[in-house]
Amino acid sequence: MNYWLFKSEPDVFGIDHLMRMPKRTEHWDGVRNYQARNMMRDGMRKGDLAFFYHSNCAEPGIVGIVEIVREGYPDFTAFDPDTKYFDPKSDPDAPRWYMVDVRFKRRLKRTLTLAELKEHPELEGMPLVRKGNRLSVMPVAPEHWELILGLE
Repeated sequence: MNYWLFKSEPDVFGIDHLMRMPKRTEHWDGVRNYQARNMMRDGMRKGDLAFFYHSNCAEPGIVGIVEIVREGYPDFTAFDPDTKYFDPKSDPDAPRWYMVDVRFKRRLKRTLTLAELKEHPELEGMPLVRKGNRLSVMPVAPEHWELILGLE
């Protein structure tokens, strides 16, 4: 099993939005970074777990856990000119962008803020706490996963 972290702005698509979706499941679309795309397309497997992280808000932090329930497949929003994620260079026959489906597993007992996570030297190598890391999807090492869960 692999572990991941997904960032999203809570007013755009937060954990509450996911909880209101049918079967508490939704596709994670709109990723337009090649490194993040590669992780979704090549690395994520059904059954992997991920932290749901609220970003660009008063108190950024990890708020819940989701499960990957469908492995990477072409992000259809890239082909639709009526969506904000449309990419005119993306071709359905050779898709440029991918997405996965995630299902809500649970909320954390409390929000684990970025400030709090940065206080733990054991998390120093985690991409989330590195200065300048702006990826919306990132891997989480098993030891970091366990340490973070222990902070709840």
